[in-house]
Amino acid sequence: MGHITKAGDATLRTVLFNAATVMMRRAGPCWLKAWSLQVARRRGQKRATVALARRIGVVLHRMWMDGTDFRMARDGEAVAA
Repeated sequence: MGHITKAGDATLRTVLFNAATVMMRRAGPCWLKAWSLQVARRRGQKRATVALARRIGVVLHRMWMDGTDFRMARDGEAVAA
């Protein structure tokens, strides 16, 4: 409980972590970034980046299975310009 495993492809884990790092530092407003910043305030930057990497993986998997596109805003939210 609460530990990060090293199961799965190392290259994929690296790519997801790099994507999460870029999103935390350079991305514009997005519900994923807002969520990760809340995690960072509670748990720290490194754990928030790992949590965001996992969340990105989950979102990408769901998009792949459903064939849907990523939406910057969740349903019922406005996108900040």
